[in-house]
Amino acid sequence: MADSSFDVVSKIDRMELDNAINQAIREIDTRFDFKNTGAKIEMAGEKINIEADTEERAKATLDVIKDKMIKRGVSLKHIDPGEPQLSGKIYKISCPLKEGISTENAKKIAKFLRDEGPKSVKSQIQGDELRVTSKSRDDLQATMAMIKEGKWEFAVQFVNFR
Repeated sequence: MADSSFDVVSKIDRMELDNAINQAIREIDTRFDFKNTGAKIEMAGEKINIEADTEERAKATLDVIKDKMIKRGVSLKHIDPGEPQLSGKIYKISCPLKEGISTENAKKIAKFLRDEGPKSVKSQIQGDELRVTSKSRDDLQATMAMIKEGKWEFAVQFVNFR
C-alpha cells in the first residue's frame, strides 16, 4: 500500500482578507465615533497601513480590522501589528502580513511530531511547507489534530491530503 500524506502550510486566503479589509473600511466610514478622526485603512503590497489623528483611534481601527478578520475566518497570526508611530500629526500603524512556514518553524513542528506523534509518521521540509507521510491514514488524522492543538506563533492549514 502506498503512503498517504498531507502538507502543513501557512497561507493567507487573500479573498477573505480583502473582504475583511473592505468591511472594516465600510464600518469605519459609517461609524459615528470615527467621524472626522482621519481614520484610514489601506493595503499596500504585503502590509496593511492604518492612519488616524489620535493613537486611540488608530488602535480602535486596528481592533475593527481584527474583528472583521476573525469573522471572515482569517487567523490573526497572519498579521504583525507594530506600535502606533507619530508621523507629523498622524498616528500610523503598519501591519506586515506573515505567510509561509519558515525553516526554523518547520523544524519545530517536525521535532514535535518526532517526540509526541505516532511512530509511523515521517515529516520532510519542502520550501515553506512541511510534508507529513505515513502508511496509516488514521495516524495522519491524529497528527493533524495534534498540530492543530499545538500553540504555534503562526497559523497552520492542511492541504493535499491523499
